[in-house]
Amino acid sequence: MAALMLQGTGSDVGKSVLVAGLCRAFANRGLSVRPFKPQNMSNNAAVTADGGEIGRAQATQAIACRVEPSVDMNPVLLKPQGDRTSQLIVRGQVRGTLAAARWREGREGLLVDVLDSFERLSASCDLVVVEGAGSPAEVNLRVSDIANMGFARAANVPVILVGDIDRGGVIASIVGTRAVIDPADAAMIHGFLVNKFRGDPALFDDGYRAIEARSGWRGYGVVPWLTDAARLPSEDAVILERRSASVDRRVTIACPITPRIANFDDLDPLRLEPGVALVMVPPGTPIPAADMIVLAGSKATIPDLAFLRAQGWDIDILAHHRRGRPVLGLCGGYQMLGRSIADPHGIEGAATSIAGLGLLDIDTILTPTKTLERIEGTANGARFEGYEMHMGVTTGTDLCRPVGHRIDGSAEGATSADGLVHGSYVHGLFGLAEQRAAWLARLGVDAVGPDHAASIDAALDAIAATLERHLDLDAMLALAQRAG
Repeated sequence: MAALMLQGTGSDVGKSVLVAGLCRAFANRGLSVRPFKPQNMSNNAAVTADGGEIGRAQATQAIACRVEPSVDMNPVLLKPQGDRTSQLIVRGQVRGTLAAARWREGREGLLVDVLDSFERLSASCDLVVVEGAGSPAEVNLRVSDIANMGFARAANVPVILVGDIDRGGVIASIVGTRAVIDPADAAMIHGFLVNKFRGDPALFDDGYRAIEARSGWRGYGVVPWLTDAARLPSEDAVILERRSASVDRRVTIACPITPRIANFDDLDPLRLEPGVALVMVPPGTPIPAADMIVLAGSKATIPDLAFLRAQGWDIDILAHHRRGRPVLGLCGGYQMLGRSIADPHGIEGAATSIAGLGLLDIDTILTPTKTLERIEGTANGARFEGYEMHMGVTTGTDLCRPVGHRIDGSAEGATSADGLVHGSYVHGLFGLAEQRAAWLARLGVDAVGPDHAASIDAALDAIAATLERHLDLDAMLALAQRAG
Protein backbone atom coordinates (compact mmCIF):
# COMPACT_ATOMS: atom_id res chain seq x y z
CA MET A 1 0.00 0.00 0.00
CA ALA A 2 1.16 3.54 -0.79
CA ALA A 3 -0.68 6.49 0.74
CA LEU A 4 -0.03 10.11 1.58
CA MET A 5 -2.21 12.50 3.58
CA LEU A 6 -2.48 16.28 3.34
CA GLN A 7 -3.62 18.01 6.51
CA GLY A 8 -3.94 21.76 6.91
CA THR A 9 -3.12 24.41 9.46
CA GLY A 10 -6.77 25.41 9.17
CA SER A 11 -9.88 25.20 7.00
CA ASP A 12 -9.78 26.57 3.45
CA VAL A 13 -6.00 26.40 3.08
CA GLY A 14 -6.45 24.66 -0.28
CA LYS A 15 -6.24 20.97 0.65
CA SER A 16 -9.01 19.88 -1.72
CA VAL A 17 -7.44 21.55 -4.74
CA LEU A 18 -3.95 20.28 -3.87
CA VAL A 19 -5.21 16.71 -3.49
CA ALA A 20 -6.98 16.98 -6.84
CA GLY A 21 -3.84 18.36 -8.45
CA LEU A 22 -1.65 15.63 -6.93
CA CYS A 23 -4.10 12.96 -8.07
CA ARG A 24 -3.89 14.23 -11.64
CA ALA A 25 -0.12 14.69 -11.51
CA PHE A 26 0.49 11.13 -10.28
CA ALA A 27 -2.12 9.75 -12.68
CA ASN A 28 -0.27 11.52 -15.50
CA ARG A 29 2.82 9.59 -14.41
CA GLY A 30 0.98 6.35 -15.13
CA LEU A 31 0.00 5.46 -11.56
CA SER A 32 -3.42 4.15 -10.58
CA VAL A 33 -4.51 6.76 -8.02
CA ARG A 34 -7.55 7.18 -5.75
CA PRO A 35 -8.62 10.08 -3.52
CA PHE A 36 -9.84 9.56 0.03
CA LYS A 37 -11.35 11.77 2.70
CA PRO A 38 -12.29 9.92 5.91
CA GLN A 39 -14.85 12.44 7.08
CA ASN A 40 -16.26 15.43 5.27
CA MET A 41 -18.74 18.12 6.26
CA SER A 42 -20.42 19.74 3.29
CA ASN A 43 -23.79 20.32 1.71
CA ASN A 44 -22.26 20.12 -1.76
CA ALA A 45 -22.30 16.48 -2.78
CA ALA A 46 -22.29 14.25 -5.84
CA VAL A 47 -24.00 10.97 -6.68
CA THR A 48 -21.87 7.92 -7.44
CA ALA A 49 -22.65 5.34 -10.08
CA ASP A 50 -23.79 2.88 -7.41
CA GLY A 51 -26.42 5.28 -6.06
CA GLY A 52 -24.58 6.76 -3.09
CA GLU A 53 -23.39 10.27 -2.31
CA ILE A 54 -19.99 11.70 -1.44
CA GLY A 55 -18.52 15.17 -1.01
CA ARG A 56 -18.22 17.22 -4.17
CA ALA A 57 -14.45 17.59 -3.71
CA GLN A 58 -13.93 13.83 -3.70
CA ALA A 59 -15.98 13.52 -6.89
CA THR A 60 -13.73 16.14 -8.50
CA GLN A 61 -10.64 14.33 -7.20
CA ALA A 62 -11.95 11.10 -8.76
CA ILE A 63 -12.17 12.96 -12.07
CA ALA A 64 -8.55 13.98 -11.50
CA CYS A 65 -7.68 10.28 -11.16
CA ARG A 66 -9.72 9.52 -14.30
CA VAL A 67 -11.89 7.03 -12.41
CA GLU A 68 -15.54 6.80 -11.40
CA PRO A 69 -16.36 8.27 -7.96
CA SER A 70 -16.98 5.65 -5.28
CA VAL A 71 -18.62 5.85 -1.86
CA ASP A 72 -15.38 4.47 -0.40
CA MET A 73 -13.64 7.73 -1.34
CA ASN A 74 -15.61 9.58 1.34
CA PRO A 75 -17.11 7.04 3.76
CA VAL A 76 -18.44 9.58 6.29
CA LEU A 77 -20.24 12.70 5.10
CA LEU A 78 -21.96 15.13 7.47
CA LYS A 79 -24.52 17.45 5.85
CA PRO A 80 -25.43 20.29 8.25
CA GLN A 81 -29.17 20.82 8.69
CA GLY A 82 -29.00 23.23 11.61
CA ASP A 83 -26.43 24.77 13.91
CA ARG A 84 -26.26 21.59 16.00
CA THR A 85 -27.51 18.77 13.80
CA SER A 86 -26.29 17.11 10.63
CA GLN A 87 -27.54 14.38 8.38
CA LEU A 88 -25.12 11.48 8.68
CA ILE A 89 -24.16 9.74 5.42
CA VAL A 90 -22.12 6.55 5.77
CA ARG A 91 -20.83 4.86 2.62
CA GLY A 92 -23.17 6.92 0.54
CA GLN A 93 -26.41 6.26 2.41
CA VAL A 94 -28.32 8.15 5.09
CA ARG A 95 -27.75 6.66 8.54
CA GLY A 96 -29.81 9.22 10.43
CA THR A 97 -29.43 12.61 12.01
CA LEU A 98 -26.50 13.30 14.30
CA ALA A 99 -26.49 15.90 17.04
CA ALA A 100 -23.16 17.55 17.80
CA ALA A 101 -23.38 16.34 21.40
CA ARG A 102 -23.53 12.70 20.23
CA TRP A 103 -20.53 12.89 17.90
CA ARG A 104 -18.04 11.46 20.38
CA GLU A 105 -20.34 8.52 21.10
CA GLY A 106 -20.51 7.50 17.44
CA ARG A 107 -16.90 8.10 16.52
CA GLU A 108 -15.52 4.65 17.33
CA GLY A 109 -17.97 2.80 15.11
CA LEU A 110 -17.46 5.27 12.28
CA LEU A 111 -13.70 4.80 12.41
CA VAL A 112 -14.30 1.12 11.65
CA ASP A 113 -16.28 2.14 8.55
CA VAL A 114 -13.55 4.60 7.55
CA LEU A 115 -10.73 2.08 7.84
CA ASP A 116 -12.73 -0.56 6.00
CA SER A 117 -13.31 1.81 3.06
CA PHE A 118 -9.67 2.88 3.07
CA GLU A 119 -8.42 -0.71 2.97
CA ARG A 120 -10.78 -1.58 0.12
CA LEU A 121 -9.73 1.50 -1.84
CA SER A 122 -6.02 0.88 -1.20
CA ALA A 123 -6.30 -2.64 -2.57
CA SER A 124 -7.57 -1.29 -5.89
CA CYS A 125 -4.76 1.10 -6.80
CA ASP A 126 -1.08 2.07 -6.62
CA LEU A 127 -1.52 5.21 -4.52
CA VAL A 128 -4.15 6.82 -2.28
CA VAL A 129 -3.98 10.58 -1.70
CA VAL A 130 -5.84 11.44 1.50
CA GLU A 131 -7.37 14.79 2.44
CA GLY A 132 -7.78 15.82 6.06
CA ALA A 133 -10.50 18.11 7.39
CA GLY A 134 -10.01 21.32 9.31
CA SER A 135 -6.76 21.12 11.23
CA PRO A 136 -4.95 18.75 13.59
CA ALA A 137 -4.23 21.83 15.73
CA GLU A 138 -7.86 21.73 16.90
CA VAL A 139 -6.69 19.68 19.87
CA ASN A 140 -10.04 20.10 21.63
CA LEU A 141 -11.51 17.78 18.98
CA ARG A 142 -8.71 15.21 19.06
CA VAL A 143 -10.47 12.64 21.27
CA SER A 144 -13.24 12.13 18.71
CA ASP A 145 -11.17 12.73 15.58
CA ILE A 146 -11.44 10.39 12.63
CA ALA A 147 -10.61 13.01 9.98
CA ASN A 148 -7.00 13.93 10.73
CA MET A 149 -4.58 12.31 13.19
CA GLY A 150 -7.16 9.81 14.43
CA PHE A 151 -7.20 8.35 10.94
CA ALA A 152 -3.51 8.88 10.12
CA ARG A 153 -2.36 6.99 13.18
CA ALA A 154 -4.95 4.22 12.85
CA ALA A 155 -3.99 3.64 9.19
CA ASN A 156 -0.31 4.57 9.60
CA VAL A 157 -0.39 7.11 6.76
CA PRO A 158 2.36 9.76 6.62
CA VAL A 159 1.23 13.38 6.66
CA ILE A 160 2.33 16.59 4.95
CA LEU A 161 1.03 19.79 6.55
CA VAL A 162 -0.32 22.56 4.29
CA GLY A 163 -0.03 26.21 5.27
CA ASP A 164 -1.79 29.13 3.53
CA ILE A 165 0.51 32.10 3.07
CA ASP A 166 -2.22 34.24 1.50
CA ARG A 167 -4.08 34.62 4.79
CA GLY A 168 -0.86 35.61 6.61
CA GLY A 169 0.97 34.12 9.56
CA VAL A 170 2.02 30.97 7.73
CA ILE A 171 5.23 30.57 9.74
CA ALA A 172 3.34 30.75 13.02
CA SER A 173 0.55 28.48 11.80
CA ILE A 174 2.90 25.67 10.75
CA VAL A 175 5.31 25.96 13.65
CA GLY A 176 2.41 26.53 16.04
CA THR A 177 0.74 23.33 14.90
CA ARG A 178 3.94 21.48 15.78
CA ALA A 179 3.90 23.09 19.22
CA VAL A 180 0.31 22.27 20.25
CA ILE A 181 -0.32 18.76 18.95
CA ASP A 182 0.55 15.56 20.78
CA PRO A 183 4.13 14.37 20.12
CA ALA A 184 2.83 11.06 18.75
CA ASP A 185 0.66 13.01 16.30
CA ALA A 186 3.57 15.28 15.37
CA ALA A 187 5.60 12.19 14.55
CA MET A 188 3.13 11.41 11.75
CA ILE A 189 3.97 14.71 10.01
CA HIS A 190 7.00 14.37 7.75
CA GLY A 191 7.03 17.79 6.15
CA PHE A 192 5.09 20.82 5.03
CA LEU A 193 4.26 22.82 1.94
CA VAL A 194 3.26 26.44 1.58
CA ASN A 195 0.22 27.18 -0.57
CA LYS A 196 -1.27 30.22 -2.33
CA PHE A 197 1.93 32.25 -2.78
CA ARG A 198 1.62 35.41 -4.89
CA GLY A 199 4.76 36.75 -6.54
CA ASP A 200 8.30 35.39 -6.64
CA PRO A 201 8.64 32.34 -4.33
CA ALA A 202 12.32 33.16 -3.84
CA LEU A 203 11.20 36.07 -1.68
CA PHE A 204 10.03 33.53 0.89
CA ASP A 205 13.30 31.58 1.08
CA ASP A 206 14.20 32.89 4.54
CA GLY A 207 10.73 32.17 5.87
CA TYR A 208 10.80 28.70 4.39
CA ARG A 209 14.10 27.92 6.10
CA ALA A 210 12.76 29.35 9.36
CA ILE A 211 9.85 26.91 9.28
CA GLU A 212 12.22 24.00 8.63
CA ALA A 213 14.48 25.05 11.49
CA ARG A 214 11.72 25.67 14.03
CA SER A 215 9.49 22.72 13.17
CA GLY A 216 12.12 20.12 12.37
CA TRP A 217 10.13 19.19 9.25
CA ARG A 218 11.41 19.37 5.70
CA GLY A 219 9.69 21.51 3.11
CA TYR A 220 8.24 19.97 -0.04
CA GLY A 221 7.80 23.25 -1.90
CA VAL A 222 5.94 26.52 -2.32
CA VAL A 223 2.81 26.45 -4.50
CA PRO A 224 1.95 29.67 -6.35
CA TRP A 225 -1.57 31.04 -6.49
CA LEU A 226 -3.51 28.59 -8.66
CA THR A 227 -5.76 30.71 -10.85
CA ASP A 228 -7.13 27.56 -12.51
CA ALA A 229 -8.62 26.47 -9.17
CA ALA A 230 -11.46 28.92 -9.84
CA ARG A 231 -12.69 26.55 -12.56
CA LEU A 232 -13.09 23.64 -10.13
CA PRO A 233 -16.33 23.02 -8.21
CA SER A 234 -16.21 24.13 -4.60
CA GLU A 235 -17.81 22.31 -1.69
CA ASP A 236 -16.97 24.95 0.92
CA ALA A 237 -19.52 27.71 1.48
CA VAL A 238 -16.63 30.02 2.44
CA ILE A 239 -16.15 30.60 -1.28
CA LEU A 240 -19.57 32.27 -1.45
CA GLU A 241 -18.27 35.12 0.68
CA ARG A 242 -15.66 35.95 -1.96
CA ARG A 243 -17.38 35.65 -5.28
CA SER A 244 -18.08 38.91 -7.03
CA ALA A 245 -19.52 39.63 -10.41
CA SER A 246 -18.14 41.97 -13.04
CA VAL A 247 -20.51 44.84 -13.78
CA ASP A 248 -19.68 44.86 -17.49
CA ARG A 249 -21.34 41.51 -18.25
CA ARG A 250 -24.39 41.47 -20.53
CA VAL A 251 -26.87 39.72 -18.24
CA THR A 252 -27.17 39.35 -14.47
CA ILE A 253 -28.28 36.17 -12.73
CA ALA A 254 -28.89 36.48 -8.99
CA CYS A 255 -28.96 33.74 -6.37
CA PRO A 256 -29.70 34.43 -2.68
CA ILE A 257 -27.42 32.69 -0.15
CA THR A 258 -29.51 30.90 2.46
CA PRO A 259 -27.92 29.39 5.59
CA ARG A 260 -28.17 25.79 4.35
CA ILE A 261 -27.60 26.41 0.64
CA ALA A 262 -26.52 23.18 -1.04
CA ASN A 263 -24.93 22.20 -4.33
CA PHE A 264 -24.37 25.83 -5.29
CA ASP A 265 -21.71 24.51 -7.67
CA ASP A 266 -24.67 23.92 -10.01
CA LEU A 267 -24.17 27.58 -10.92
CA ASP A 268 -20.45 27.35 -11.69
CA PRO A 269 -20.96 26.89 -15.45
CA LEU A 270 -22.93 30.17 -15.47
CA ARG A 271 -20.28 31.95 -13.39
CA LEU A 272 -17.61 31.00 -15.92
CA GLU A 273 -19.55 32.39 -18.88
CA PRO A 274 -18.01 35.73 -19.96
CA GLY A 275 -21.41 37.20 -20.79
CA VAL A 276 -22.95 36.42 -17.39
CA ALA A 277 -22.64 38.26 -14.09
CA LEU A 278 -23.53 35.73 -11.39
CA VAL A 279 -24.41 37.60 -8.20
CA MET A 280 -24.50 35.53 -5.02
CA VAL A 281 -26.65 37.67 -2.74
CA PRO A 282 -25.57 37.61 0.93
CA PRO A 283 -27.98 38.01 3.86
CA GLY A 284 -28.87 41.60 4.66
CA THR A 285 -28.76 42.57 0.98
CA PRO A 286 -31.79 42.90 -1.31
CA ILE A 287 -31.81 40.86 -4.50
CA PRO A 288 -30.62 43.29 -7.18
CA ALA A 289 -32.29 43.91 -10.50
CA ALA A 290 -31.52 40.76 -12.49
CA ASP A 291 -32.37 39.09 -15.76
CA MET A 292 -33.02 35.82 -13.92
CA ILE A 293 -33.21 34.69 -10.29
CA VAL A 294 -32.08 31.19 -9.38
CA LEU A 295 -32.98 29.54 -6.09
CA ALA A 296 -30.32 26.91 -5.38
CA GLY A 297 -30.65 23.67 -3.45
CA SER A 298 -30.98 23.49 0.31
CA LYS A 299 -30.20 20.93 2.99
CA ALA A 300 -33.04 22.30 5.14
CA THR A 301 -35.66 23.61 2.75
CA ILE A 302 -38.32 24.73 5.22
CA PRO A 303 -35.93 26.68 7.50
CA ASP A 304 -34.23 28.20 4.47
CA LEU A 305 -37.57 29.29 3.05
CA ALA A 306 -38.43 30.92 6.37
CA PHE A 307 -35.05 32.66 6.31
CA LEU A 308 -35.68 33.82 2.74
CA ARG A 309 -38.91 35.46 3.89
CA ALA A 310 -37.25 37.02 6.93
CA GLN A 311 -34.75 38.67 4.58
CA GLY A 312 -37.55 40.09 2.45
CA TRP A 313 -36.27 38.17 -0.55
CA ASP A 314 -39.74 36.77 -1.24
CA ILE A 315 -40.88 40.32 -2.00
CA ASP A 316 -37.94 40.80 -4.35
CA ILE A 317 -38.65 37.50 -6.13
CA LEU A 318 -42.36 38.23 -6.57
CA ALA A 319 -41.61 41.73 -7.87
CA HIS A 320 -39.07 40.26 -10.29
CA HIS A 321 -41.73 37.86 -11.57
CA ARG A 322 -44.30 40.64 -11.96
CA ARG A 323 -41.82 42.46 -14.19
CA GLY A 324 -41.96 39.47 -16.53
CA ARG A 325 -38.55 38.05 -15.69
CA PRO A 326 -37.80 34.34 -15.23
CA VAL A 327 -37.23 32.42 -12.01
CA LEU A 328 -35.60 28.99 -11.78
CA GLY A 329 -35.58 26.74 -8.72
CA LEU A 330 -33.17 23.82 -8.42
CA CYS A 331 -33.96 20.96 -6.02
CA GLY A 332 -34.78 22.67 -2.69
CA GLY A 333 -35.26 25.93 -4.57
CA TYR A 334 -37.77 24.11 -6.80
CA GLN A 335 -39.71 23.01 -3.72
CA MET A 336 -39.75 26.58 -2.37
CA LEU A 337 -41.45 27.87 -5.53
CA GLY A 338 -44.56 25.76 -4.93
CA ARG A 339 -47.70 26.28 -2.88
CA SER A 340 -46.60 24.31 0.15
CA ILE A 341 -43.90 22.12 1.69
CA ALA A 342 -44.88 19.61 4.38
CA ASP A 343 -42.56 17.68 6.67
CA PRO A 344 -44.87 15.24 8.49
CA HIS A 345 -42.00 12.93 9.50
CA GLY A 346 -39.78 15.64 10.99
CA ILE A 347 -37.02 15.08 8.41
CA GLU A 348 -35.65 18.60 8.91
CA GLY A 349 -36.57 18.96 12.59
CA ALA A 350 -40.01 19.23 14.14
CA ALA A 351 -42.91 18.00 12.00
CA THR A 352 -44.34 21.05 10.29
CA SER A 353 -45.52 22.58 7.02
CA ILE A 354 -45.02 25.94 5.39
CA ALA A 355 -46.55 27.93 2.56
CA GLY A 356 -44.31 28.20 -0.49
CA LEU A 357 -43.79 31.21 -2.72
CA GLY A 358 -46.78 30.17 -4.82
CA LEU A 359 -45.11 30.70 -8.19
CA LEU A 360 -45.58 27.06 -9.21
CA ASP A 361 -48.78 25.04 -8.87
CA ILE A 362 -47.08 22.20 -6.99
CA ASP A 363 -46.90 20.81 -3.45
CA THR A 364 -44.06 18.86 -1.85
CA ILE A 365 -44.13 16.34 0.99
CA LEU A 366 -40.74 15.50 2.49
CA THR A 367 -40.27 11.75 2.90
CA PRO A 368 -37.65 9.59 4.69
CA THR A 369 -36.54 7.97 1.43
CA LYS A 370 -33.79 9.88 -0.35
CA THR A 371 -33.65 9.91 -4.14
CA LEU A 372 -30.08 9.42 -5.33
CA GLU A 373 -29.61 8.74 -9.01
CA ARG A 374 -27.79 9.94 -12.06
CA ILE A 375 -30.05 11.05 -14.86
CA GLU A 376 -29.84 12.32 -18.40
CA GLY A 377 -32.39 13.50 -20.93
CA THR A 378 -33.43 16.50 -22.99
CA ALA A 379 -34.74 19.97 -22.19
CA ASN A 380 -35.05 23.03 -24.40
CA GLY A 381 -34.23 20.80 -27.37
CA ALA A 382 -30.80 19.97 -25.92
CA ARG A 383 -29.27 17.16 -23.87
CA PHE A 384 -28.66 17.40 -20.15
CA GLU A 385 -26.73 15.18 -17.75
CA GLY A 386 -26.83 15.36 -13.98
CA TYR A 387 -28.17 13.70 -10.89
CA GLU A 388 -31.04 13.87 -8.44
CA MET A 389 -30.38 14.13 -4.71
CA HIS A 390 -33.40 15.02 -2.65
CA MET A 391 -35.94 13.98 -0.07
CA GLY A 392 -39.50 14.69 -1.06
CA VAL A 393 -42.29 13.91 -3.49
CA THR A 394 -43.65 16.77 -5.59
CA THR A 395 -47.11 16.77 -7.18
CA GLY A 396 -49.27 19.37 -8.91
CA THR A 397 -50.70 20.55 -12.20
CA ASP A 398 -47.58 22.43 -13.31
CA LEU A 399 -45.81 19.08 -13.65
CA CYS A 400 -47.90 18.73 -16.82
CA ARG A 401 -45.54 21.36 -18.27
CA PRO A 402 -42.18 19.74 -17.52
CA VAL A 403 -38.82 21.41 -17.91
CA GLY A 404 -37.64 18.37 -19.83
CA HIS A 405 -37.78 14.60 -20.15
CA ARG A 406 -35.46 11.89 -18.87
CA ILE A 407 -33.95 9.43 -21.31
CA ASP A 408 -36.74 6.96 -20.48
CA GLY A 409 -39.34 9.51 -21.58
CA SER A 410 -40.61 10.43 -18.09
CA ALA A 411 -41.22 14.09 -17.35
CA GLU A 412 -38.81 16.13 -15.22
CA GLY A 413 -39.57 19.39 -13.46
CA ALA A 414 -42.41 21.88 -13.74
CA THR A 415 -43.18 25.14 -15.51
CA SER A 416 -45.75 27.80 -14.61
CA ALA A 417 -48.65 28.60 -16.92
CA ASP A 418 -47.06 31.93 -17.89
CA GLY A 419 -43.80 30.15 -18.81
CA LEU A 420 -41.69 32.35 -16.53
CA VAL A 421 -41.13 30.04 -13.56
CA HIS A 422 -39.30 26.73 -13.78
CA GLY A 423 -38.41 24.09 -11.23
CA SER A 424 -36.08 21.11 -11.65
CA TYR A 425 -34.55 18.39 -9.51
CA VAL A 426 -31.56 18.08 -11.88
CA HIS A 427 -28.23 19.00 -10.31
CA GLY A 428 -25.73 19.83 -13.04
CA LEU A 429 -28.43 21.13 -15.38
CA PHE A 430 -26.10 23.76 -16.89
CA GLY A 431 -23.12 21.43 -17.31
CA LEU A 432 -23.45 20.65 -21.02
CA ALA A 433 -22.69 23.63 -23.23
CA GLU A 434 -25.70 23.14 -25.51
CA GLN A 435 -28.13 23.01 -22.58
CA ARG A 436 -26.57 26.08 -20.96
CA ALA A 437 -26.75 27.92 -24.28
CA ALA A 438 -30.48 27.21 -24.52
CA TRP A 439 -31.14 28.79 -21.10
CA LEU A 440 -28.94 31.81 -21.78
CA ALA A 441 -30.49 32.37 -25.21
CA ARG A 442 -33.74 33.19 -23.40
CA LEU A 443 -31.87 36.05 -21.73
CA GLY A 444 -30.40 37.30 -25.00
CA VAL A 445 -26.81 36.21 -24.46
CA ASP A 446 -24.70 33.64 -26.27
CA ALA A 447 -22.96 30.93 -24.28
CA VAL A 448 -19.36 30.45 -25.32
CA GLY A 449 -17.99 28.12 -22.65
CA PRO A 450 -17.34 24.41 -23.26
CA ASP A 451 -19.01 21.52 -21.49
CA HIS A 452 -18.25 22.08 -17.82
CA ALA A 453 -16.57 18.68 -17.54
CA ALA A 454 -14.05 19.71 -20.22
CA SER A 455 -13.32 22.94 -18.36
CA ILE A 456 -12.72 21.01 -15.13
CA ASP A 457 -10.45 18.54 -16.88
CA ALA A 458 -8.34 21.29 -18.43
CA ALA A 459 -8.05 23.03 -15.06
CA LEU A 460 -6.86 19.81 -13.42
CA ASP A 461 -4.15 19.36 -16.04
CA ALA A 462 -2.99 22.94 -15.57
CA ILE A 463 -2.88 22.57 -11.76
CA ALA A 464 -1.01 19.27 -12.02
CA ALA A 465 1.59 20.87 -14.30
CA THR A 466 2.11 23.67 -11.78
CA LEU A 467 2.57 21.20 -8.92
CA GLU A 468 5.11 19.26 -10.99
CA ARG A 469 7.18 22.44 -11.31
CA HIS A 470 6.94 23.67 -7.72
CA LEU A 471 6.75 20.58 -5.48
CA ASP A 472 9.16 17.71 -4.93
CA LEU A 473 6.76 15.06 -6.14
CA ASP A 474 9.41 12.36 -6.28
CA ALA A 475 10.08 12.82 -2.58
CA MET A 476 6.35 12.90 -1.81
CA LEU A 477 5.84 9.64 -3.69
CA ALA A 478 8.75 8.04 -1.83
CA LEU A 479 7.15 9.14 1.44
CA ALA A 480 3.81 7.66 0.39
CA GLN A 481 5.44 4.31 -0.25
CA ARG A 482 6.38 4.15 3.43
CA ALA A 483 2.70 3.87 4.45
CA GLY A 484 1.08 0.77 5.88
